[in-house]
Amino acid sequence: MSELSDMIRKMFKEGDDIRDAGLITPEDIKRFDDIAYGSDKEWQVLDVYRPKNAEGKLPVIISVHGGGWVYGDKERYQFYCMSLAQRGFAVVNFTYRLAPEFKFPSSLEDTNLVAEFVMKNAEEYGFDTENIFAVGDSAGAHLLGLYSGFLTNKEYANKYEFKAPEGFSLKAVALNCGVSRITSDDKESQDFQLMKELLPGGATDEEIENISVVNFITHDYPATFVMTADGDFLKDKQLPLVAKLMECNVPNVFRYYYVPGDQPLGHVFHCNMKLDEAARCNDEECNFFKSFIR
Repeated sequence: MSELSDMIRKMFKEGDDIRDAGLITPEDIKRFDDIAYGSDKEWQVLDVYRPKNAEGKLPVIISVHGGGWVYGDKERYQFYCMSLAQRGFAVVNFTYRLAPEFKFPSSLEDTNLVAEFVMKNAEEYGFDTENIFAVGDSAGAHLLGLYSGFLTNKEYANKYEFKAPEGFSLKAVALNCGVSRITSDDKESQDFQLMKELLPGGATDEEIENISVVNFITHDYPATFVMTADGDFLKDKQLPLVAKLMECNVPNVFRYYYVPGDQPLGHVFHCNMKLDEAARCNDEECNFFKSFIR
């Protein structure tokens, strides 16, 4: 652990504790907890949530949590993910290995292991593997953005030793309040310091280019819902992503959320189950996904 990651973990935890205070598992959700998807039983674990009244196979949402690459786990995302399940999905909520203890591409490899889990356990948990979607926010949006490139860009996939599971694909993704273009312009910025913690070489120029999502988007990239809000400190980071999606003719929707005359909606506001605007955003993302179900 470093001084920076320690500070972020403490600060983010305090905010999440306040956000989720008093929340409980909804009565209409069936949950399967603490399932190992890899050999590391501390980091490589996941939950599956389904609507109790749903039988048979359901379309799937995989959630890739945020936390500045150094914080977060499935517990912090359980209420958000269960709310997605209430909208008619089987939701996979997983913990992955974090920096600085684990360097990139550990988190990407873990995401791929979760994809393998979905394909191998479709019968047991009722996963419709013809209709798989994914959501990611903040650092999780960055990670999901890279994984979407890994799945659809052979040149990028060949940079890694692991391979995508056979038959796995994402029909559509939601990239929420994320970062798609990493730069080394300001080496004193907190973002760049986090890159030094994430990347094994200390954030060389080559490493930075290798984790910039926009570099690996092609016309085969999954349909994408991009979201930010007026109080999101990363709101200006969405424009290069939307521009690249349009350039590559990738179906996409861009949403900028705000409440006129009210408090600004902050970074990853959609994870706060106590906000009406979170429900609106999550409804719109799930409806976007449903529009691709055939």
